[in-house]
Amino acid sequence: MRWEGLFADLEGQLAAEERRELDSEVAERTRRERALVDLTARLAGGVGSPVAVALTGGRVVTGTLTDVGDEWLLVAGGLREVLVPRAGVVTVEGLTAHGDPARSARRFGLGYALRALARDRATVALDLAAGPPIVGTVDVVGADHLVLAEHPEGEPRRRENVRRLLTVPFGALRAVESRR
Repeated sequence: MRWEGLFADLEGQLAAEERRELDSEVAERTRRERALVDLTARLAGGVGSPVAVALTGGRVVTGTLTDVGDEWLLVAGGLREVLVPRAGVVTVEGLTAHGDPARSARRFGLGYALRALARDRATVALDLAAGPPIVGTVDVVGADHLVLAEHPEGEPRRRENVRRLLTVPFGALRAVESRR
């Protein structure tokens, strides 16, 4: 009887040790898999979620994360859409703790997204690293910059309405807000 109890106790200890090892291995594999998820995948997994995106300079853009690219994210809130270059993002609130491997980001970069605004002749407000937002129409998009024709909000981009032409490096952009 004593031997049966001793063997049962040893068997229980062995089973507990095996369970601890398995739990440890699962935890390590989970950490390893999460380490492979980059920010783009995490953002892509959050498409459709309400988010609050804090930008350099303190501005917070809130709304629904509607699209994601390698260098940008698009947040829609009410009647406005805000294209946010990833370089200006400080934090994103509202994402899940892991990415969704079934979702992927758009393959085109920030310049391509800005060219769509230029093509549509959309009035935008540029939130820059310094100074107040500037309203106008994107005329040209280069490899690493854009040219904005500044004009009063609510007025079309016509020669007589243009106050000045500004060349803006992508690195200075914190947000591009559609003003349709």
